[in-house]
Amino acid sequence: MSFLVVLYIPSRDYIDSTINGHYIYVACKTPDFYLNPLPIDPREKVCRHVDALFGAGVSGALPEGIQFEYSRRTGRIKNFSISGRLAGTLRTDGGIALTIEGAQHLLDNSAEFRQNCVVPVQDAVPFVSEGRSLFCRHVEWCGDNVHVGSDVAVIDNNRVIAVGAAILPSTLMKRYSRGVAVKIREGLKGRTD
Repeated sequence: MSFLVVLYIPSRDYIDSTINGHYIYVACKTPDFYLNPLPIDPREKVCRHVDALFGAGVSGALPEGIQFEYSRRTGRIKNFSISGRLAGTLRTDGGIALTIEGAQHLLDNSAEFRQNCVVPVQDAVPFVSEGRSLFCRHVEWCGDNVHVGSDVAVIDNNRVIAVGAAILPSTLMKRYSRGVAVKIREGLKGRTD
């Protein structure tokens, strides 16, 4: 007993089905259509990212004259600057890596951004501003919008001293006394301007 097997071979050209032994080869024409990206204003895109990551309304702190740098290979936004100073980099996972200047601008101009901040005890301020990690036992206060992996600003007297990624959510930072709370990416004293 023999079985008939049909193989579909996608191709740009249409080929009639032929019988070759026990096989029928059928090549079908695939439609040629391409998805065009929706035209979106770069400022609107960054504002939507900021609102999604740091809370609704935080993007209102961004000024109208934001400068953008695009990738030459893909054409996507790489980073954005405020008044000629780098404010943040768009990561490939959809996040935004804020710089100290970007976090300071958002903190000064948006009350909602404070919920993305962590305040260390005074003994830890010199170490954190040098770029060392902030430990749970040195966390004095942290905002409710701090989640695992979220970008946070470490502040001291309404001044951003470091930026980094949260290792623990805010509820556990307040409860634990051991372990790293925020892995610092950039400290205020560690910069070379």
